[in-house]
Amino acid sequence: MRSAGLGAERTALRTPRAAAVAGIVFSVLLIIAMVLLRISVPGNPAVPGAWLSDSARRTSVTVALNLVPFAGIAFLWFIGVIRDRIGDREDKFFGTVFLGSGLLFVAMLFVAAAVAGGILAGASAARASGHPGAGTLALGRNVTGLLLNVYAMRMAAVFCLSTVTIARKTRIVSRWLVVAGLVTALVLLIGTGISGWVELLFPAWILGLSVDILVAGQGALGPPAAAAHP
Repeated sequence: MRSAGLGAERTALRTPRAAAVAGIVFSVLLIIAMVLLRISVPGNPAVPGAWLSDSARRTSVTVALNLVPFAGIAFLWFIGVIRDRIGDREDKFFGTVFLGSGLLFVAMLFVAAAVAGGILAGASAARASGHPGAGTLALGRNVTGLLLNVYAMRMAAVFCLSTVTIARKTRIVSRWLVVAGLVTALVLLIGTGISGWVELLFPAWILGLSVDILVAGQGALGPPAAAAHP
């Protein structure tokens, strides 16, 4: 009985650390990918595809697209560990919205990366002609932009809202992160068309949330150890 209790206690203590690590990995990878894309690809889809002939820009975009799957995997891990931490306190309604919005965000992120990767692959195949046709390039850029800026970011906003609602009820994170999450959700809902850099708010908020969880988890390690060794 004693060993079973200690095993459950150790599992409960590992959960916040696992969530924090997954969230930090997701945030860092997605921030790097987004920054590389923003500085390498012209913001206007109507701009000619001459940038595809620049090997340095193509390499940056390739690195960014290769980071996206790993960011998505870390985000799925983050969702799973957060739900495990909430446990029986999870509200079914907000828990469903939390899970659904997170899965949709990852799915749209992957589709946007796949479309962008297709454009890059097409450009490599057509290197003899310089770059794909202007119509093909504009279509791919518009599809990628809509998926990432409109749909994925809206799902990220819903994820923030559901997360802060659950966090406020269960008190698993600091109050300032609840306020920051509400602000992030509001900006992502109405401000993504203003600037592409607004998208960085979501991984930045996840990074803050993960660090808070990590600090809280480390703080929780003290009392059990003291109780085990009176």
